[in-house]
Amino acid sequence: MSAFATGDFKTPQTGGGIWYSLNRIVFTLICLGVSVPIAYSFLPEVANRKAQLQRIEALKVDIEKQRMLITRFDREEMLLKRDPEFVSVIARDKLELMKDGETVYRLDDPVFDQSKFRKQP
Repeated sequence: MSAFATGDFKTPQTGGGIWYSLNRIVFTLICLGVSVPIAYSFLPEVANRKAQLQRIEALKVDIEKQRMLITRFDREEMLLKRDPEFVSVIARDKLELMKDGETVYRLDDPVFDQSKFRKQP
């Protein structure tokens, strides 16, 4: 007769003994020892991807600025072709002339002079 027919076999213990606990700890340490170098090999790729995403965002901002400039220059070109009053205003501005009774206001960007500002200690 076999052990199956008589039911004389024992089921293995799954949670007992110090050797079982030590085997689990060693297995966990081996898994960590294998996975940590693999994870470190991916760190440069993660940093690369982050830098690339930042570069993409900067380029998108630059593209939007360029589109705004193109729109502005297209509008100016259209006005130069079709509006004689605009052409005369631009010409007078470039030549620094004005019509009789006309007042010209110039709004220039402020120039930053570093020599006037000191670094505070």
